[in-house]
Order: sequence, then C-alpha cells, then structure tokens
Amino acid sequence: MSIQDLQRKSVEYRKTILKIIHHAHAGHTGGSLSCIDILNVLYNHVMNVSPDTFDDPTRDRYVQSKGHSVEALYTVLADKGFFPVEDLDTMEQYGSHFTGHPTRDIPGIEQNTGALGHGLSVSVGMALAAKLDKRPYRVFTLLGDGELTEGSSWEASMTAAHYKLDNLVVIIDRNKLQITGPTETVVALEPLADKFAAFGYAVRQCDGNDIAALVETFDRVPFEPGKPNLILANTVKGKGISFTENVVAWHHKVPTDDELSRAMAELDRAAAEIEVMA
Repeated sequence: MSIQDLQRKSVEYRKTILKIIHHAHAGHTGGSLSCIDILNVLYNHVMNVSPDTFDDPTRDRYVQSKGHSVEALYTVLADKGFFPVEDLDTMEQYGSHFTGHPTRDIPGIEQNTGALGHGLSVSVGMALAAKLDKRPYRVFTLLGDGELTEGSSWEASMTAAHYKLDNLVVIIDRNKLQITGPTETVVALEPLADKFAAFGYAVRQCDGNDIAALVETFDRVPFEPGKPNLILANTVKGKGISFTENVVAWHHKVPTDDELSRAMAELDRAAAEIEVMA
C-alpha cells in the first residue's frame, strides 16, 4: 500500500473513531486519534496478520497495552475484515462484546487489556515463546506514555533485554498527556529514550502521526540483533481535529452533534489535501 493510500485510510479511520464514540456516547477520543496512524501502518504495512491467518502459529502478534484507546483498534480490525463494520454500532450497548477495553471476545484481538501496565509483560512472554519454539513471528505492543508509571512496565523491560528479545517491538504513544494532565506534571518520564536504552532496548524516535516516518522506522526492525526494539512515537493527543488536539478534556470527551459535523468537515478537507499532493 502506498504512503498516499495509508494517509487516506488514516483520514477514514479518524472519521470512524469519532462516529462510533459519538454513537456510543462514550470512548477515549484523544488517545484513539493519537495512535491511529501507528495502528494503520502496523496492520496495513508491517504485520502478517489477517482474518484468514489469525490461527496461523507463525502470524505476527499485536497487543494493545493502552487498552483505553480500543476504539482505534476496533476501527482497524473492522476495516481488515475481522468482523462487519456494522458491529461497531453496538459498542457500549447492552449485551455487546464491544466494550471500552479490548477483550478476546472480539475477533482479531490477541489479549484482554485495559488494566494498565500489563500488556508489555504479556508481550514479553509471547516473544520469548517464539524464541523457544523457533517460530519467526514478531510481537508488537503499543503502550501509552501515561501507563509507564506502572512498575510492571520496567520489570517486563528488564526481562525482555535479559532474553535478548529482538522479535519484540514496543511502541510508546508519546502524546505527553494523560487523564489528569501532562505526563511531566503527573509523574515526569523524561529522559524517556535514555531510560529505555539503559534497560537494554535499541531505541528509535519518530513522528508517530507521520505515515512516511512510521513506515521508514518499522522497515528498519530489528534495530540491533539481540536487543528488544523501542519506538518512541511522538504524537499529538486528539490529532487531526483542530479543537481536540492537545486538550486534556478530550481524553474522555464525546463529540456533540455540532462537534462531529465540524470534525467531519475538517477531515474532508484533509482528504482533499491528500489528493492534491498525490
């Protein structure tokens, strides 16, 4: 898929995220919009996983540790054909499996997450199993920067380096905001790249909302033989909509009818700009 095709998908994905959150009257708007370009590149350029190969033991694995942005994951899985797009309209409805956190009841989801700080530990286990079983699959896991205050993230990181898991790719959605404010105010994380390097990772940074930069970075994996990979993806919370970007309230805020209309108009203009540049 070309860079322009991936950019077109990101615009459509943002529309879907906003529509399903608006319909459900619940969701994590800001975090889903910040990480959607990462999921887009993973599922449409990097990973060898599809509905037809989901039972293949050699498939790549994806674990969304920042489970609170499940709307982004639902959107991409629906587009890939894991379930009908219409199922998204049931999100948060009584009796629906489409809840506010990832669960294995949804086709295409590898692991229940949402209790922050657990996804990396699970991913380390999956990557170690691949090494022991001599299987070629890779494990990708997306962490929110706010969840790095969970100590289990660092315990798992020590283990990943100890077992030289260069088939593990950890991506940090570094949007610098969490539910109660800026990460550097709540619990400071910097110098984040240096911390992961000290824990034994091969670290690379990129613009996590730039499709071309993400493609180039993922294409270089593994960064160094014998070291787990860390991509520090610098993103903008609420990316793509002028009035949601870098606004803490949009962590949970649901768009009104008027806000949804304004957002759709902005995304239509973004789509038109892609066609001009193509």
